[in-house]
Amino acid sequence: MADKIVPHFANDKGVEKIFIGVKEFNCMGARPPFDHPHIFLDMGADHQVICPYCSTLYVYDPRLNADESDPQGCLVTTGAPAV
Repeated sequence: MADKIVPHFANDKGVEKIFIGVKEFNCMGARPPFDHPHIFLDMGADHQVICPYCSTLYVYDPRLNADESDPQGCLVTTGAPAV
């Protein structure tokens, strides 16, 4: 059983870099129907990771909460429209 929920992030805006408040997450590219395989990424001891599918650079920012991103609106929630 999972002890925490792993957030999903999407890059609908097509930005080069997304700052996030977690080091373990799923990248899905853009929201469906333009998504790529949802891939689990773990920064480990690093503070950034590049998605091998969409080349989005994710950068850990400890000032952000787990449900925040910069730019805003990259966190994917069920039923939430793209921002």
